[in-house]
Amino acid sequence: MVRVDLDGQEQSCLISVIGLVQGVGFRWFVLQKARALKLDGWVRNLDDGSVEALAAGPKLAVDQLLHCLREGPEGSRVDAVTLRPAELASSAPHRPFRII
Repeated sequence: MVRVDLDGQEQSCLISVIGLVQGVGFRWFVLQKARALKLDGWVRNLDDGSVEALAAGPKLAVDQLLHCLREGPEGSRVDAVTLRPAELASSAPHRPFRII
């Protein structure tokens, strides 16, 4: 489910984070930030050592999450953050942001 803010701006994106982002609490960091921002989506580790997240909600909240991901938690090292637009089914039930 994609949320719409008061200005009607919404954003859904697939985010890849590259660097020292596994084994340092990065997914829990993303989970806490995304839930605080009331975003829908998920975060997971990938076999190549990166972390991938799908985030959906008001554009301002997604932008705030992206800012946090570029910094990362203490002990991590973020070399690159890439994103691309993503679609979420509008009929999908709302689920809290989660680790998958």
